[in-house]
Amino acid sequence: MSQLLTFVISGTEPDTVAGIGAALAASGRARLVSELHEPAQIHAEIVRQRPSTAIIVLSDSPEPELALIRQFAAEFPETMFIGASADASTDLILTSLRAGAREFLRLPINTDELEAILQRAAEYSRLHTPAKPTKRGRVIAVFSNKGGCGTSFISSNLAVSLGTPTVLMDLNLQAGDLGFFFHVEPKFSIADLIEHQTRMDDELLGSLLTPYSPNLSLLPAPTDVDAAVDVTAGHVLQTLELLRERYEYVVLDLAHTFDEITLAALDQADDILLVFTLDIMTVRSALRVLSILERLGYAREKIHAVVNRWSKNDVELGRPQIERLFGNRSVYLVPNDYRVAVNSINLGQPLVESRPTSAISMEIMRLSVALGGVAEEKAKAKISAHLSRRAALEVAKLDRLPGGNANEKAETNGHKKTEGDGSPTQPPERWNKHLLSLFFRRS
Repeated sequence: MSQLLTFVISGTEPDTVAGIGAALAASGRARLVSELHEPAQIHAEIVRQRPSTAIIVLSDSPEPELALIRQFAAEFPETMFIGASADASTDLILTSLRAGAREFLRLPINTDELEAILQRAAEYSRLHTPAKPTKRGRVIAVFSNKGGCGTSFISSNLAVSLGTPTVLMDLNLQAGDLGFFFHVEPKFSIADLIEHQTRMDDELLGSLLTPYSPNLSLLPAPTDVDAAVDVTAGHVLQTLELLRERYEYVVLDLAHTFDEITLAALDQADDILLVFTLDIMTVRSALRVLSILERLGYAREKIHAVVNRWSKNDVELGRPQIERLFGNRSVYLVPNDYRVAVNSINLGQPLVESRPTSAISMEIMRLSVALGGVAEEKAKAKISAHLSRRAALEVAKLDRLPGGNANEKAETNGHKKTEGDGSPTQPPERWNKHLLSLFFRRS
């Protein structure tokens, strides 16, 4: 049995749209994927659904609908556009066809005429359906609804550590600054890629992305505010499809709000990294985000909790407790080392490259292995080598100290252990009680 044609129907009259949908269902040859009553919605829906056919019902003043057909016929050549109207005048039919419609459907629907149109639509679909891409890259969305949690730091270092052809895409359109993390000044942004999308090929795409390494390219946010405002969810969906066909991974650094662009990106993501820090307000905020993601119907294995700037001396919560707090999801604890992390940002050198043996780099590498970014055995060997080298360096440091060997220097002469910035850390008892109360309410 031949595959059903997929249809999107757009029209301002709900009864008319419903009638066309019922006729298509009765034909047994079509599957309706979307009914729209707002013309502004159809672009994003065609990008998302990629239907074989789209029916646009013309209003009494059909110029806006004809303009949409003209635009979409050029932008989506694989979709067959059909104009529909109760006004079957020769002038309107010809105007519709000149705009780019392949067929004209008279209303109310005549069954025989609809059958003939469906036959031609099937032939059009057979001739114009593009070959399925041999590659469909994985999309990793890095998100926090609270600023200052380090989403850009995590996304930039993760993109480097994946070790395979990757694009890092900045979707924090109003405040993106990924270029600083790599000490590069991009010439082009996502706005330029959108402008040239209809004539995109590999050479043009390569010229619009900012190369950082053989395995990593950047697609930054626009520096111009007006250009950022013009980017829509439909544009983002198109861009993601384009990049997935050419790269193994697309890492998204998202804005801190649930706007339509963020939601569109989260819908397309194969993995969502929920980044937060272990302070009361941020933990509460992260739990709210988790609740929203659950209500949106995302699979639980798609969501990973990433605790940034974690220190075992900050709170009496380890990995098992945090995993329970976040519904037994996988949890990654990126250690706190303020001076090292800030220095890498200031120098524009991703930490996984400049300090691959740091504890932060180790955890980000573990995360990249879990996401399948590099061959697991190779990654394990790399991590093991890093740890061995790190241990050897620590022993060598202690042996060089006056007055003893490494074993003798293992004791710290009674000084309190320090974390990150070198300051002694005191577990704040009141803070612990608040966070633990959250944990036990959630359990």
